[in-house]
Amino acid sequence: MATVAEMIEHFKSMPPGAKDAVVKFSIERTGGMKFIPNPGRQTEGYYCQADEMFYGGEAGGGKTALITALAYQEHTNSMILRRINKDALEICYEELIGTILDGDDTGWQDQKQTYRKDGKKIEFRGCEHEKDKQRFKGRPNDLIAFDEVTDFSLSQYIFISIWNRTTVEGQRCRIIATGNPPTNANGLWVIQRWAPWLDPTHPNPAKPGELRWFISDEDGKDTEVDCQGPHKVGNKDVYARSRTFIPAGLHDNPDLADDGEYERMLDALPKELRDAYRDGNFNASLKDEPNQMIPTAWVQAAMDRWTPYPPEGVPMCAISLDAACGGTDNNIITMRYDGYFPEQVVIPGKETPVGTDCAGLVMSRMRNNAEVIIDCGGGYGNSAYKHFSDNNMPVTAYKGSEGTLERSENGVLGFNNVRTAAHWKLREALDPDQPGGSPITLPNDPELLSDLTAVKYDEKSGKIAAEAKDKLKKDLGRSPDKGDGVVMAWWRGNKQANIQGGWPAYRNQQQTQVITSPRTQGGRKRYKR
Repeated sequence: MATVAEMIEHFKSMPPGAKDAVVKFSIERTGGMKFIPNPGRQTEGYYCQADEMFYGGEAGGGKTALITALAYQEHTNSMILRRINKDALEICYEELIGTILDGDDTGWQDQKQTYRKDGKKIEFRGCEHEKDKQRFKGRPNDLIAFDEVTDFSLSQYIFISIWNRTTVEGQRCRIIATGNPPTNANGLWVIQRWAPWLDPTHPNPAKPGELRWFISDEDGKDTEVDCQGPHKVGNKDVYARSRTFIPAGLHDNPDLADDGEYERMLDALPKELRDAYRDGNFNASLKDEPNQMIPTAWVQAAMDRWTPYPPEGVPMCAISLDAACGGTDNNIITMRYDGYFPEQVVIPGKETPVGTDCAGLVMSRMRNNAEVIIDCGGGYGNSAYKHFSDNNMPVTAYKGSEGTLERSENGVLGFNNVRTAAHWKLREALDPDQPGGSPITLPNDPELLSDLTAVKYDEKSGKIAAEAKDKLKKDLGRSPDKGDGVVMAWWRGNKQANIQGGWPAYRNQQQTQVITSPRTQGGRKRYKR
C-alpha cells in the first residue's frame, strides 16, 4: 500500500484533467465529514488498518483530534481515556463539542460523561488509580483510545484493552494509543511494547506504519510472530493482532505550525522535555527526580549487563517473597545468585490462599540453603515465615517500618527505618563508581525499573528517610512489589561479588558443593555462612 506522501507525489505529477477528477471525487467523499484529517501522518493514522496503533512522538501532531474524530465518524461505541478524569472531560469540551461539533452539545450527558446521538456513544473516562481499571470490566467498545498513553501503567492498558469488541455487523475494532516519549521510568513499557519501531537495539526494526503481528504465548509473554496465523498456543489455535507506530509532529499539523508560536514554546523547554516533546526522541536519557533514591542510569546499566543465566559456580544466596495469600495481588519471588538476579517469578495470589502455599512456592525454587527473606510488614507473609522458622530453615522477617542501627557504607548516614536502609544499601551496590564497578545484574523489566527509580528520600541531621510507601503507591498507581523484591533479596544473604576472587575462590576454599535440591535435609554439605 502506498503511503500518503507517495500518493501526494503521484498527484502532483498527474495531468490537470486527472487532478480535477481526483479533487471532485475527494470533495464528494468527504462532503459529509465534520473532520477531515490533515495530509500526511494524520491521514495515515486515520486510515491505518492496525488492530493496535501508537500515534505520536512529538508534541502538536494532532493526536487528540485524531482519536476524537475517529470516535465520532468511524465508530459506534468508543471510549477515550486519560489518566486524570478532568483531563478526559477537557477532550470532550474542546475537541468534540468545541471543534468538531462547532459548539453543539446536543447529545452530551454531563453526569455520565458520555456523548450519545444518532446511534453513537462516546465515553470520556479517567483511570487515575491502578484499581480503577476494574471499573471497565465487561464494557465493550469498538474503539478504545488511550490519550497520553505513557501516563498509564502497562497493566491498566492491557486490562482495559481486553474489552475491545463489538456485536455491530461490519464495525471494525481497534485500539489507539497516543503520546510522546516517556520522561520518567513509569512509561518505559511503551518502548518495549512497540520495540520494533522505538527500540534502536531491536534486531528487526520496523518502518513507520508497517504492520507487525503479536500474540500472547503460553507464559503470557508478548511475542512477535510472522503473520496473522492461526498460531498454536497450548492446545488452541489463536490469531495474532496487528500493531504499528506512526510518528507525528508539529509540522504534520498546520493548525499549530503555521504561526510558529507553539514551536517557539517547545524550543524554550528544558533539554529533557525538548528531547521528548519537541523532538520525539525515544532514546533520550530520562530525567531523574530531585532526591531520587536510585539514579535511573544505574538501574539501566545493571539491566544492560543481564544475561539469561547466573555466573557458573555461583550459588543462590537469597530468595525473597512478597506474599499475596488470596485476593487480586500477586506473589513476587525474587532469587539472587550473589549479585545476579534472574527474572522474577510472578504468581497470582488466588493460587495461594494460605501461607503454606506461599512457602511451597519458595521451597520449590530455593537452592543452596539460600536465605529466605519474607515481607511480614503487612501480615500476609507471617504464616509463610512461621513455616520456615518452625522447620529451622534460614529465614528473615522483613519489616520495613522497624527501626535500624544500620549505617551507610561510609558510616556517615543513618536511616529512619529498615525500608530506607535496604533501599540505600541497594543504591550503594548499584553505584558504578565503586572499586571494581557495580556487582549488580538485573533483568530488563520496565516495571522493575519504574519501581526502583520511583522512590525519593529526604535527609535531616544525618539521617535518611525514604518517601512513605503509601505516597509511592499513589504516585505509581500500584504497589512497587517487584522493586521491593529486589531490595529485600539484597538486604540479607551472602554477598561475595565485590570480594577479590568472587565465589569460585570462596567455593574452592570452603570445599563445599552446590546443592540443587532444597528438600533433602540430612547429611548434605552447605555453604558456610
